[in-house]
Amino acid sequence: MTAHTSLPRRAAAELIGTAGLLAVVIGSGIKAAELSPDTGVALLANSLASAVGLGLVITLFGPLSGAHLNPVVTLTSWWARRTGGEGLHGREALVYSAAQTAGAVVGALLADAMFGRAPGTFSTQVREGGHLLVGEVVATTGLVLLIQGLQRIGRPKLIPAAVAAYIAAAIWFTSSGSFANPAGTIGRSFSDSFTGIAPQSLPGFVAAQLLGAILGLALAAFLYGNGASGTSSTPRPEAALADAGPVDGATPAKEAYEAVG
Repeated sequence: MTAHTSLPRRAAAELIGTAGLLAVVIGSGIKAAELSPDTGVALLANSLASAVGLGLVITLFGPLSGAHLNPVVTLTSWWARRTGGEGLHGREALVYSAAQTAGAVVGALLADAMFGRAPGTFSTQVREGGHLLVGEVVATTGLVLLIQGLQRIGRPKLIPAAVAAYIAAAIWFTSSGSFANPAGTIGRSFSDSFTGIAPQSLPGFVAAQLLGAILGLALAAFLYGNGASGTSSTPRPEAALADAGPVDGATPAKEAYEAVG
């Protein structure tokens, strides 16, 4: 990302990038469910497509906005600046988060439209239970710790590949399927499909994701200190969470990460 890129252009990149990510996540979930009655096979196809799509979106939009694609990543960037590092100003963080949420909804509507489904049909997949919320806390904590940890040990170039690998794994090892993205979670409530989540399940999932972000930041500070961290709106390497599709109350995450500038 270039230092002179205007905020409107960066916001547009976040909106379009998040829309693309959600279109991949939801669209691949719909296709996988249509092609296979086996939930495990469908989840495998959905998770692989989501991880590949995430990497491509980051590669394309990272140089413009950092490709956060996730309010959690944006908020950790804002916090990094507040604590003396490099990152986004408060206004920039608000604009990024709004753009990401709008983009996630657009991506969900687009995915349903591509497959001849009624766009904007709210999901009926209720995802409740303390074990699922624990899974979301773990997924988001791990994502933030990974991004912050690699930055603080001076290996930011590993972030894109590392986050992609983490998301692919977290889709399978967490009970929730690793949504780990408030904007993506909201977007997926607009699609009654394989990767959907019912609107009534949103508060618990989003709260768990925010808690995971706090824990991830705290762990990174404890393990690595406060040096050389930060998500920046200038040419700094970073990552954002991804997002993938679900299965029986568990839904894969997606994610996104910021490309190296």
